[in-house]
Amino acid sequence: MVKILITGMSGTGKSTASEMLAARGHRAVDTDTDRWSRWETLPDGTADWVWQEPAISELLAEHREGALFVAGCKSNQGRFYPHFDHVVLLSAPADIMLARIATRTNNPFGKRPEERAAILRDLADVEPLLRATCTVEIDTSTPIDEVVRRLERLAGVVS
Repeated sequence: MVKILITGMSGTGKSTASEMLAARGHRAVDTDTDRWSRWETLPDGTADWVWQEPAISELLAEHREGALFVAGCKSNQGRFYPHFDHVVLLSAPADIMLARIATRTNNPFGKRPEERAAILRDLADVEPLLRATCTVEIDTSTPIDEVVRRLERLAGVVS
């Protein structure tokens, strides 16, 4: 019943790792969908893509066997840290992240110059906060198969 949050900035490999874990037979949930997340308007009028807390609470409460890998990076995720066995920060150098974002086809975010600038701001401002609260950090400039094996080992899965 191990629960692992996979978090990190755009382009670090959260979705790719989640897809590979699911293909290997694990329960893996990418929270970048309307099922798990929603837009919230902040007091300053800006929008924030946050977890739908009742849905995430239910997901974590109902998990009863095997490993659960939850991928996402949301401003309200810290509320759920006590429910995870590990909070894993995926990280990579900025040039690798931006190269991945430029070539990915499953997510349009990061293609526009202002989005790329926001990613670099988040790398400077948000990633240190994630690093300070994570239990494990994995550098995803290594091959994705190794990243997935490390995640499986955290879950107690021998591979």
